[in-house]
Amino acid sequence: MGINDESNIEANLQIGPTDQGMVRLFIEGTGIEIPMDFDPSEADDIAEEIKAAAMAARVISKK
Repeated sequence: MGINDESNIEANLQIGPTDQGMVRLFIEGTGIEIPMDFDPSEADDIAEEIKAAAMAARVISKK
């Protein structure tokens, strides 16, 4: 499955700080839980990538 492949899989995403000073992305779907921990600097990089992707998606949707 790639970035442009559609799926009907449902999942929940939670984002928050851990008690160890990390940022956790917690993905939960049917029969699966994926905790992903990042140090704050990595989390900042991920946030920038998400914002850049959102800007690019806006450009594509205007075409």
